[in-house]
Amino acid sequence: MRKKLSLFLAGLMALTLAASVPVMAEEPSADLDALIEAAKEEGELTVYGSCEEEYLSAACAKFEQTYGIKVSYQRLSTSEVYTKISEEAGNPSGDVWFGGTTDPYNEAVAADLLEPYEAVNAVNLISDDYKDPTNCWYGIYKGILGFMVNMEELERLGIEAPSCWDDLTKSEYEGLIMLSNPNTAGTAKLVINTMVQMKGHDEAMEYFKALDKNVIQYTKSGSGPSKMVGPGECVIGIGFLHDGIYQILQGYDNIALVVPTDGTSYEIGATAIFKGCAHPNAAKLWIEFALTPDCVDIAKDNGSYQFLVLSNATQPAEAEEFGLDPNNTIAYDFEDAKANTAQYVEDFFAAVGGEDNTDRFLTE
Repeated sequence: MRKKLSLFLAGLMALTLAASVPVMAEEPSADLDALIEAAKEEGELTVYGSCEEEYLSAACAKFEQTYGIKVSYQRLSTSEVYTKISEEAGNPSGDVWFGGTTDPYNEAVAADLLEPYEAVNAVNLISDDYKDPTNCWYGIYKGILGFMVNMEELERLGIEAPSCWDDLTKSEYEGLIMLSNPNTAGTAKLVINTMVQMKGHDEAMEYFKALDKNVIQYTKSGSGPSKMVGPGECVIGIGFLHDGIYQILQGYDNIALVVPTDGTSYEIGATAIFKGCAHPNAAKLWIEFALTPDCVDIAKDNGSYQFLVLSNATQPAEAEEFGLDPNNTIAYDFEDAKANTAQYVEDFFAAVGGEDNTDRFLTE
């Protein structure tokens, strides 16, 4: 594997997310013991997962093995989950949400679709920045937004790799870029919010008009572009760089990772309880489980290399190897995203003429 090629990074910095001394009770509290028994009485749990299916499956299997509670799960993008629970408001067919960026979670908070829960194991979070102020969701990992590029194709075409967001609008990249569909993927919503916060609303919409000329397709899932770069189905994929790491470790050593020099943002991958769920105690126990190394430490063994935001978790060596810095990001305004994401997505489609380009916006 050609490591030097894969380690092409703009704004390379050393990993600075230092592990803290684990903060966790030596013995489960009486409340936690009681919760376990109540969850076992319910006997089952339904999980909607927006992380990659390999990790989702492993986490559900671990929970079922640990507590003897039958788990069923479905892998859906974050926007699909939000749409589903909106339609089922107050009577959700699922119990908990696991993984995926928090912009759709925050939309769900604003719509009163998530159940607050004061988790015992939230003490393991490295900062209160990684939880909803009203305890409607808790963070489990952090992913960095950037570009994945096929260096072989760029060399063949005789063009340089983009180094910043504005580079992506250059005419030389026409038909070479993939981004996800903001109607189905939280990743794309994060891209929209990031540009609004970095450029201002009107300039961001003009930016998306220019970028759209170079986008060949908007994929259904946020990780979709990363899967297209290695085989050459696109040359530049916009998304989370941990997805690029996964593709590189699968053998696509023609992929390089780019952290935009003009700044970037990050996702907080979260977990939450659906308001009115059928198995509330099992759902609360899932939150407790998700906030422990038993859950998050198996991510790296199942194709997920995000930075972990629990003090007693083990950071994936792969993220450090590729030089990503979880702190080298803009000060992302989650409150603005919570209040305005739906409007910004509507404005995005108005800017790019989404209604006239539906064949490029994948939903299946």
